[in-house]
Amino acid sequence: MDAYELIARNAEELVTEEEVRELAESPEGRRAYVGYEPSGVLHIGHMLAANKLIDLQETGFEVVVLLADVHAYLNDKGTFEEIRETAERMKEQFLAYGLDEDRTEFVLGSDYQLDDDYALDLHELELETTLNRAQRAMAEIQSGETAKVSHVVYPLMQALDIEYLDLDLAIGGLDQRKVHMLMREELPSLGYDARPCIHTPIIADLTTGEGKMSSSAGVTISMEDGTEEIEEKVESAFCPPTRDPEGDKENPVLEIFQYHVFPRFETVVVERPEEYGGNLEYDDYESLADDLESGELHPADAKGALATYLDELIEPGRRKLAELEAED
Repeated sequence: MDAYELIARNAEELVTEEEVRELAESPEGRRAYVGYEPSGVLHIGHMLAANKLIDLQETGFEVVVLLADVHAYLNDKGTFEEIRETAERMKEQFLAYGLDEDRTEFVLGSDYQLDDDYALDLHELELETTLNRAQRAMAEIQSGETAKVSHVVYPLMQALDIEYLDLDLAIGGLDQRKVHMLMREELPSLGYDARPCIHTPIIADLTTGEGKMSSSAGVTISMEDGTEEIEEKVESAFCPPTRDPEGDKENPVLEIFQYHVFPRFETVVVERPEEYGGNLEYDDYESLADDLESGELHPADAKGALATYLDELIEPGRRKLAELEAED
């Protein structure tokens, strides 16, 4: 797999493909980032973005993880002291999950977002951006809450972060698309270059296959989950024997295989008793999805394998969380 294929693997959207191809021609030393409010425990959404960061590191990219303490403060997530303690825990979990420590820089927003130059640029962006435009950018992230002034400033800061962190590429879920489009439209008005973006998919709700999996509503998978919890959650997951369910549904079991398991494991073995045909071995996602579609792979066997591989991915982070708890 060449650099471009690895960079673009499992991306929902490249903005733009031409710009990403140009980066792939000389990826060594390029800088990509993802930003998160410190929220405590990594869940499957964080891990999906981390998988993409690991892909990028394999091509030679340096990775920046912004632990956005100022954003979290604006979103009423606690005091700065509380938020920074949470940020440190998240840093340890990202590294336990598999990010290369030598190629990963962790940055607090307060390291630069409170400086005079940043504040002046932010005010200039406020002058350039209409209220409606800022609200549209924040709408998908805001999740229907009553808009506050801080919510409008929030996406403008995200746009500026991409300049102040000296980045070549921005990574985010598809729900970050409007923020990134605001960045591409507005940064040039300050004399800064717009950057390309990669948007990762949103995994469907685990139990229904509709909407998106969320830590605030429904069932999600996180580094807090033990082996039995993972097995129970995956066993109850929506998994029809098809990659294309009817209506506005997706197959979340297949999505997790595609976006989480196959990027991290060269071979996936589905264990079955000999009386049911014995073990199945897959080197790629498409083969597994085809077998589910044809009936060769039963959904229950697929779920059993998924729980095993998810547990292996999560175990180092779960162990790190236990160590941090023991230190408190």
